Amino acid sequence: MVHVLSSRILLRPTDPERSRAFYGDALGLAVYREFGTGPERGTVYFLGGGFLEVSGRSDTPPSPALQLWLQVADVRAAHEELTERGVEVVRKPVREPWGLIEMWITDPDGCRIVLVEVPEDHPIRYRPGI
Repeated sequence: MVHVLSSRILLRPTDPERSRAFYGDALGLAVYREFGTGPERGTVYFLGGGFLEVSGRSDTPPSPALQLWLQVADVRAAHEELTERGVEVVRKPVREPWGLIEMWITDPDGCRIVLVEVPEDHPIRYRPGI
C-alpha cells in the first residue's frame, strides 16, 4: 500500500499568466507557494484539503474528463461574488437530485469547475442517531 503524505492537482495551462489571473484574482484562491521565474513559473494554490499547481505550459487544453470539485460554504454567495468579478457561470446554482447544490464555471482553458454546497440536511453532513 502506498502511504500518501500530500497531494496536488497539476495543471499545465495553454496561457499560464491568464490561468494565474483566473485562479488567483477571479477565484481568489490563496497562494501556498511559488517557484521558478518567468511566465511558466509555478504557483501552488490552496484548495481546502488539497492544492492546485499551475505551472509549465501545454499546447492543448486539458481533457474534458478533468474537472475540479470545490466545496464552498454558500454556493449562492459564491455565484454572486464570482459574477461580480467577471467569471462566466456555465450553470447557476441548482439543487441536484442527489441533494447537493452545484454551480458550474470553467477556467480559461475550458476546464470545468464544479462549486458545491453541502446542505445542512445532506447525509454527508447530517447522520441521524450518530
